[in-house]
Amino acid sequence: MPYLARRITETSGKNFGMFGRAAAMAASGRPLLRMEVGMPHADTPAHIKQATIDALIAGKVHYSNLPGEMHFREAARDKLRRKNGLDVPADRIIVTNGLTHASYAAIMALIDDGDEAILLEPYYPQHIGKIELAGGKVVRAGLDAENGFSIDPGRIAAKITPRTKMIVLINPCNPTGRVYSRAELEGLAELAIKHDLLVISDEVYEDILFDGAEHISIGALPGMDERTISMFAFTKSYAMDGWRIGYMVAPAWAIGGLLKITANDVTHVNTFIQDGAVAALTGDPGVLAGLVAEDRQKRDIVVTRLNQMAGVRCAWPQGTIYAFPDIRQTGMTSQALAEKLLEETGVVVEAGSFYGPTGEGHLRVCFGSLSESDITEAMDRMQRFFGSL
Repeated sequence: MPYLARRITETSGKNFGMFGRAAAMAASGRPLLRMEVGMPHADTPAHIKQATIDALIAGKVHYSNLPGEMHFREAARDKLRRKNGLDVPADRIIVTNGLTHASYAAIMALIDDGDEAILLEPYYPQHIGKIELAGGKVVRAGLDAENGFSIDPGRIAAKITPRTKMIVLINPCNPTGRVYSRAELEGLAELAIKHDLLVISDEVYEDILFDGAEHISIGALPGMDERTISMFAFTKSYAMDGWRIGYMVAPAWAIGGLLKITANDVTHVNTFIQDGAVAALTGDPGVLAGLVAEDRQKRDIVVTRLNQMAGVRCAWPQGTIYAFPDIRQTGMTSQALAEKLLEETGVVVEAGSFYGPTGEGHLRVCFGSLSESDITEAMDRMQRFFGSL
């Protein structure tokens, strides 16, 4: 007797990539240097923890408002106006259990059976499962590695059909480390307006920028406010991955539908941690600057060292906590190389092919997940490994 729904059995199986393989090895007792998972190494800043503790002690332990506590949404509203150019009222903001929850709610509320959603490739694989669970079809628009994985409107336009409903954007981009320019985003916005498409904009890495790169929220561009769901979280910027808190900004016409999803799957986000999120948004900006400075220093070590390794060349990421080195000169596939590296050195990285065929010939190396000393050790092991191939 078939008990599972077709939307489960007929969608892609969950692929954990190198994470699943490494977790099994770690459970068996083998020590590993894990650079495959986008988990910040830093601790959550003390003032955020203290605000959460204070809220808990003060008795903020009961049900919250379904879209989130108003003082949090007002703090997010002020930040969005100041930093993102998104001038929206607090009632167009919904607090979510991290960005994963925000994107799930948006896709479930907006995709109908048979609708097509375009992912820019290399893509973040988790979005695939959400689109398929909603009954949609994933369409991949491969970007050009030789052009730095820049947004090419022509490549995207070629994938648009009468069934296309949305484009999913990640900016800054996981896995490539690109921060898209205003011109690139304007080209994407022009396509969305011309073809009456929605844009789901994942901006979780908005704060982690290097070398003068500027993050621009596509929803702030002309004509995009009414067709963009902009999503943010504290996961990477404030080392709050385990807290599971974020927020999304949506057009007024979408709020009721989004709340229908969020109210039915989680009711609302944990009440007292919302005070911690407020502290993050309103606290000393020097704390965030210090966290980003640590990421920049680790990026510099990793990219410099990768470019000294035989058969490896690595562009400098403009943002995020990932390097995306090109290993095509080794003659190995990215999956085979990642597995061999793990077996022989205990260093875990992700295969570029995990992010789609366009990612083949690359590795994703997370420099945000380890201490500086562990990064140095990982680079030493990798340099010996590549030298031996």
